[in-house]
Order: sequence, then C-alpha cells, then structure tokens
Amino acid sequence: MPDPDYDAGLLMEMVTGEPALKLRSGLGDALTDEQISAYEGLIQKRKDRIPLQYLLGNTVFMGDLYKVRPGVLIPRPETEMIAEEAIRLLREGAMSTGEPAVLDLCCGSGCLGISVKRAFPAARITLTDMSPIALETARENAERLGADCEMLQGDLFETVTGRKFDLVLSNPPYIPAEECGRLQAEVMQEPRMALDGGRDGLDFYRRIAAEAGTYLRRPGFLILEIGYGEAKAVEALLLSGGAGKVQTDRDFSGIPRRIRAEYGTETRPHVQKTAGDQGTV
Repeated sequence: MPDPDYDAGLLMEMVTGEPALKLRSGLGDALTDEQISAYEGLIQKRKDRIPLQYLLGNTVFMGDLYKVRPGVLIPRPETEMIAEEAIRLLREGAMSTGEPAVLDLCCGSGCLGISVKRAFPAARITLTDMSPIALETARENAERLGADCEMLQGDLFETVTGRKFDLVLSNPPYIPAEECGRLQAEVMQEPRMALDGGRDGLDFYRRIAAEAGTYLRRPGFLILEIGYGEAKAVEALLLSGGAGKVQTDRDFSGIPRRIRAEYGTETRPHVQKTAGDQGTV
C-alpha cells in the first residue's frame, strides 16, 4: 500500500535537492515560491494515484537506478529473482560458451538484460520489445549504466529469426484480461500491453513455450516470471514445448514467481519445485 509520508518525503527531495532528513530537521533552506508550486503539483498528481516512480522518473533495480516514464512497466523487486538466477547460471558456467548470448523478451525498461550485462560483461545481450517508448527507455538506461546491449523492436522472437541463444529471460504480460480493470489504481496507470496476458493470462507463455526450444542452444535455459496461480499451467506448457527440466521458485511472499526451464540437460522431462511448494507434479 502507498505510504504518504514516504512518498511526500521523496517528492520534496526531488523538488529541493535536499535530503528529507535535513528538511525535516529544519536545517534546509526555505522553499521558494517555484518550489512550493512544483511540490504542490507533484502532491496532487500523487493524490491522483500517478505512480511515485513516474513522478520521480526512476526506480531502483538490483541496486542500480533505472529511468522509467509513463508507457513503460515499472520494475518490481520480485523481478530481481529472474536476474539473480540468470547471473548465477552464467557465473557457474552452465552454458557451453564463455561469451553466452542472452535474449531479454518484453524488456520494458531493460532492467533484466542490463543487470545481467553489468554482472557478467562477457555476455552478449539482446533486448526486444514491441513498444518504442520502452525500447528508448531501455536504450537510455543501457547507455547511462555502461551496458552494451543490442535493442530490437518486435513481437517476442520475430526480430531474431534464425539466431541461437544460450539463455532467454522474460517478464511477459501475465495478468488475465478481465482482472486488468480491477488492479490497484497505480498499476492501472502502467501500459496495459505490458500487463494483459489474455483471457487466462497465459497467452505469452503459450507462445514462448512453443518457440523457445528453436532459439536455444543445448544446453540452454529459459527463465520466466509468472503470476499468482499460474505455475502448474506454465510448467505444463514448457514441458510440452520440449523443456527437459522445469523448476519453480517462490518469492519472499511465498508465491511461486520464477520458473527455470532447461533444454538439453535432461533426457527425461520432469518438474522439480522448491521445498514446501504445493501441488508438486
């Protein structure tokens, strides 16, 4: 839930350039008329449920500051699980090459692919998204953070036809269409194309599961973020699409959130889940 005091403090810092603690202690300079007007305008926008990150123009992901703007999905803390698993696999040498090719589908702000590049510079990163606003934002983030990434505009795999990757990452749209109109007010300010996963939320998983094997070397890995209650359905799609091993992990709230599918590492398909998970297949 929104924290009014926290939000107000950050917006005041934005207007004044002074740390909130200094301002609250009375040590900050008196606000100018322009600053007061700017602050009141921001507060009104926040009261109208414009996301704080859009007002600030940035958010933190994996310890780095990422630019965000209206039209671009705001990175969430739970999505860091995808980047963390990708980085772990790369550092442990799970791929067959020292310069693995990594594809970030539906890249949004670019937070996944850029985080992987910063942690593992030898990786060759390609980011794709249908949204020109998202790609421009990702490009700006990559340049500012010193991450050399390829940017391609298109629908999922269409821009990389004929190419092979060692690792594919994606946080695709996964909210069922009917639920998109009942989301928290702030979330409804974000681009629907980055949220709406079709009637049951699984449209993008169906497409990714059906095509991923064609674009992955062996051994190859696919890491996906999933929505609440979607784990078993996505696991089944991945296994039917040719994955040899599928593992689901929970986020800090105990919700199944990350799925890793392996291709070419197992000859017999099976599902492995983290301890305590319900409904093990």
